[in-house]
This record gives sequence, C-alpha cells and structure tokens, in this order.
Amino acid sequence: MSEKRTVRALSRLQGRVYVFLKDAPTGEAFLRAAEDEGFTFGDGAKPTERHYAQVMAVNEDGTLHYVGATGMAAFAGSAEGLVRVDFDEFFKGKENFLIKKL
Repeated sequence: MSEKRTVRALSRLQGRVYVFLKDAPTGEAFLRAAEDEGFTFGDGAKPTERHYAQVMAVNEDGTLHYVGATGMAAFAGSAEGLVRVDFDEFFKGKENFLIKKL
C-alpha cells in the first residue's frame, strides 16, 4: 500500500471494509483519525461524539457505521468481498494489516 496510512485510504480498499479495533486506545485513535479526515456517521454525528465498537464499517462516501449482529457474523465468517483490517497494525505501518482468518 503506497498511499498514506489514513482512514480515507482504508475506505478506498476494494470491497466492504470492516475495521477491527482491539481495545479502547485503538478505538479512540480510530475515531479521532476518522474525524480529523472529515468522516461522520450516517446521521452526520462526529466520530468522537460516539463510542467505538470492536468492528466498524468504513465507507468510501466518508461515513462510518456500526455493523450489528449480522456484520459481526460476516466479520467472523467467510463473507465474500469483505476486507478485514486490524486498525492497530495498519496505523503502526505494518505490512500485514489485513486479517485473513479469525
């Protein structure tokens, strides 16, 4: 990935992008970064006005979404077209930030 490590770069990955947030510091860093880049929730709320969830969807249109039970099942399963990102690994610049299997 040659593009700068940003939430916007994640939104441009090919497929539906789900971001794994392993703990509170990672979740809060993700929400701050998303807000700094102009992301909002679908209703216009700023990311830091809400709590993070362990898995969140990042959309190319600049919105974030909670994934719910169906999204969590897709994340844990083998849903086709789903891109699973470990945000901590991505944010730290590691090459292997994609989650292949759970």
